[in-house]
Amino acid sequence: MTRLYLVRHGETDWNRARRIQGSTDIPLNDTGRAQALDTARLLSRRSFDRVVASPLSRALETGSIIASHLGLAEPEIDPGMIERNYGEAEGFTFEDIALNFPDDAPVPGRERRSVLRTRVEAALLGIAERHPGETVVVATHGAVIRAIVNHISPETSADRSVPIRNGSIHSFDVIDGALSLIAFDDPIEVESEAAGRYSFEYQNALEGRADA
Repeated sequence: MTRLYLVRHGETDWNRARRIQGSTDIPLNDTGRAQALDTARLLSRRSFDRVVASPLSRALETGSIIASHLGLAEPEIDPGMIERNYGEAEGFTFEDIALNFPDDAPVPGRERRSVLRTRVEAALLGIAERHPGETVVVATHGAVIRAIVNHISPETSADRSVPIRNGSIHSFDVIDGALSLIAFDDPIEVESEAAGRYSFEYQNALEGRADA
């Protein structure tokens, strides 16, 4: 068995402005760095073997902050954990999206949700295969976490009305090549920030739309 703790990266200026980031490489801001350190302090209550991270700087720096606090090596980079590509909508505010892609109009270049979940599942199983029996922190992104939760645990109460907060922790087991969800917003979070004010759809205007 391999245990994976998926962590959403800390805040960026684009998160704060509610701009779609996707595969655009936007760095953490100071709030995001503080969130990553808070998450590291929570994780330090448990024992970990390594950190893996998306190559995007906001996730990689989050992973580096966590690894440093836990006394682990610099994160192993896994391209499969990169955020969903939102095509021509990247950089847009919610108002821009409503203006340019009204009424669920297709977004050119957007990665299909089915492609995303296949990619993410393969990446997570690959991490487990490379590190059998270990406990691993994976610094990644909101749509990545949402995709795998909804894929492997569709009955969970963690639907799109529940936010995936910056710095939040979500735990999974990999047993005999199959992923299972332990906890969405793992109880390790009890002493952390309370549930967020906004839904995931509020955080990302395109996630509530039909796949295209």
